[in-house]
Amino acid sequence: MIKKLLPILIALIGAGAGVGAGIALRPAPEPLTAEEAEAAAKAAAEEIAPEDMPEYVKLNNQFVVPVVKEGRVAAMVILALSLETKAGSTQEIYAREPKLRDEFLQILFEHANAGGFDGSFTDGDNLVLLRKSFLESAQKVFGEKVTDVLINDIARQDSR
Repeated sequence: MIKKLLPILIALIGAGAGVGAGIALRPAPEPLTAEEAEAAAKAAAEEIAPEDMPEYVKLNNQFVVPVVKEGRVAAMVILALSLETKAGSTQEIYAREPKLRDEFLQILFEHANAGGFDGSFTDGDNLVLLRKSFLESAQKVFGEKVTDVLINDIARQDSR
């Protein structure tokens, strides 16, 4: 038995040593010339101009949504949301946040009543549907200034 395993063991050790030596003795990458480094920096700066960089607006308070089953509160779902907006929109978002919160709460109540927070409520398809509804609602309030809605935190606390 050992006579059969010894050649395999030696081959594995030799292959491992060869891979290790190859990694250790690999030549260092050639450093960029000053012109190449400058061109790379310029290309990175041109990719997204500062005025096109999105801003992220964290909504001040979490959303708390009751999940009702058979006439009683079976669970509470808590969400923290942020908006991805075009540059310079932060003050307008905060000024009209009550309207946005009302729209989002309506979506959350409908989602809870449809069973969206039951079972595997963090399923990808479930959250995609919720984000899409949030985005449509936010764009109804703010137009194209809002480019995405981010779910920062989501938790469900079941009742006993």
